[in-house]
Order: sequence, then structure tokens, then C-alpha cells
Amino acid sequence: MKKCISILGSTGSIGTQTIDVVRNLGWHICALAAHSNIELLEEQIRKFQPQLVSVYDENAALTLKGRIADTGTKVLSGMDGLCEAARLPSADLVLNAIVGIAGLQPTLAAIQADKTIALANKETLVAGGALVMDALQQHKGSLLPVDSEHSAIFQCLQGTSGKALKKIILTASGGPFFGKRKEELSSVTPEQALKHPNWNMGAKVTIDSATLMNKGLEVMEAGWLFHVPLSQIQVVIHPESIIHSMVEFTDHAILAQLGTADMRLPIQYALTYPERVASPVKELDLFQTGKLTFYKPDPETFTCFAACLEAMQRGGAAPAAANGANEAAVQLFLQRKISFLQIGQLVQEAMNAQPDVPNLTLKVVQQADANARAFVYSHV
Repeated sequence: MKKCISILGSTGSIGTQTIDVVRNLGWHICALAAHSNIELLEEQIRKFQPQLVSVYDENAALTLKGRIADTGTKVLSGMDGLCEAARLPSADLVLNAIVGIAGLQPTLAAIQADKTIALANKETLVAGGALVMDALQQHKGSLLPVDSEHSAIFQCLQGTSGKALKKIILTASGGPFFGKRKEELSSVTPEQALKHPNWNMGAKVTIDSATLMNKGLEVMEAGWLFHVPLSQIQVVIHPESIIHSMVEFTDHAILAQLGTADMRLPIQYALTYPERVASPVKELDLFQTGKLTFYKPDPETFTCFAACLEAMQRGGAAPAAANGANEAAVQLFLQRKISFLQIGQLVQEAMNAQPDVPNLTLKVVQQADANARAFVYSHV
């Protein structure tokens, strides 16, 4: 069962946890890709000796090339390098953990190379879901979800008929500000927003969890992955993060996937599917868990979530605009240039400024993303 894997986003939270899983499985790593963290990337190269590495930042790539000149690893850069790592012939599987819309083109490249893709980059489907689904129909590539919620849904649906599905129930932790009202969030700092109560994630995803943008993106991702409309997706706040998501069937039976809040479980399931093997994840102690609680989300306070639902209903390039605006706004918030509440405001306004488009292409998606980012920067 040993495989060779290409890990895109290897220095991030999901990437490093994937490496932990791969090491535990005894698999080989044939390619690594990162944005600019060449210190950690060099450590990974010397430990796992991949055939190829890609660094998105070209200056960082040049520096890394000099630092690992004594190895046999080839160094590439930019989007071309990312796509090359995604379609590497020796890779049996590609794990895409790149943050943001930059993950879309490598996903398409991997599909066109008939790869199995373990997808942890939700923006791929949010911004370019129609493009990805069209590519999957034309090639032999396949997608397996890595996000804990979508992995849970995927697991619950095993062995069932698609016609039997009534509703997907996505759970959300609620983030660090669950139960807060708008007036209480006006002076939130980046440090406060980065204190997620349950999950260990990178800065961007953690802020998205605090604004509920992450859950809105996941609603759109679920629509594409499981071929269901917004009307068949329900979000519930579940602060304990023990139930990772549920599905309800036409007979009103509900199946749920439970486990500890450890991303290595959904990562490993995507890598070893359809097999299950022993993992380093801690066993869930139901007696210690105690109780499970559920609440309705608050879209009036967490306006990023409301904007995502609207974007999904509009379709076309609206999701790409909402996502691009959010990426720019989160960056500005972390730089203390805008307030926490301005993130949602700018996402909504940038999406409203995006005109409807008749046909979605990669160029249209990229233009909507660029326009939304420009909108955010021009309104600060």
C-alpha cells in the first residue's frame, strides 16, 4: 500500500500534519511545495529527499536552490513550479494544502494529469468549482476531501445511495467569538481572533473561523463535492467539535462522524481511502466528552457567513469575488489596517460590485479575484 505523494503547502499547518501522517505510514514524498518558508522547507528536503520542490516566491526559490545545492532535489518556482509538482509523473497522490485561490491551478493541473487529489484547499471549489467538475468529467483524476467536515460527510455517505440523501449538516465550532454581538466585536484584536478554542490551524484559516467565513466557504465546497444545492445544506454551531458533520437521509435517520479535534484523522483517511489503518490520533473518550450542544449560526453578526450564502445563490464569479475580497481583508486585519467587523463589510461590498457573468472560465475567476482584492485595497 506504500505510495509516493506530492505535498503542496508542505510548511503550513495541514502540510506539516500530512508529513506526520506520511511518516507514520512509511510512504515516500516525491515533491514538496511552499510559498516562502525555505528554512522549514530545507529541513523537509534533507529529511525526505524529494525529487522536486517548488517555492512560489521566486527570490526565496533562488536562495533555497543555493542552500540545497548538495542534494539531488530540483527547485522550481512560481505558479508553473506549483503545477509541475502537482502533475509529477511519479506521484501516486497529490495533497493540496495551499492556502487561498493559488490552489486552483495546481488542482486543475493534477486533474489533467489523472491524479488522485486529497483536497485541503477549499478555495479551489469555492472560486472554480464549475471548472474543477468539468475537468473531472474529462479526465481520470479524482477528489477526496481533507477538511474535517467534508471528510465526515464523505465517510457518512459510504455505501449509501445518492438518492437517499436529504440534507447535509455541517458543524462549526463557532470560533473564539461564539455568542458575541456586533458591538462586542468592534475592538477585537488579531491576537484575540487567533485564539481558536479547539483547532490548530494557520493564521488565515483561524481568522476565517472567527468570522465564520470558513464555514461559508465550506458550505459552497460541500455543494460542489456532494452535488447538493444550498437548500440541502444546514449549518449548526457545535462548540465541542466532537461531531465533525452529519448527513440526514430521506427516512430522517442521521449519521454522524465523531472524533477528537485532530486533523491527522481526515488527512489519513483521504490518503488511505478506501482502507482504514492505525493512526497517531488520540482515541475519543466519550465519558470525558460529557455533553454535545448545538446552536443556530448568527449571520447578522457574522456577515462573512451571510455573504458566502448569497454568493452561492448567485453563482458565477460571485464566490470568487467574495473569496478574493476576504483574502485581502484578512491580510489587512492581521496588519491592523482594518477592524474585525470591516472584513465582512468589505467582502459583502466587493461581492456586490462583481457583475454576473454568463460563462465561467479560469480567466474570469482570476479577474474576479483580482478585482475584489483591488476593491478592498482601494476602500481602506
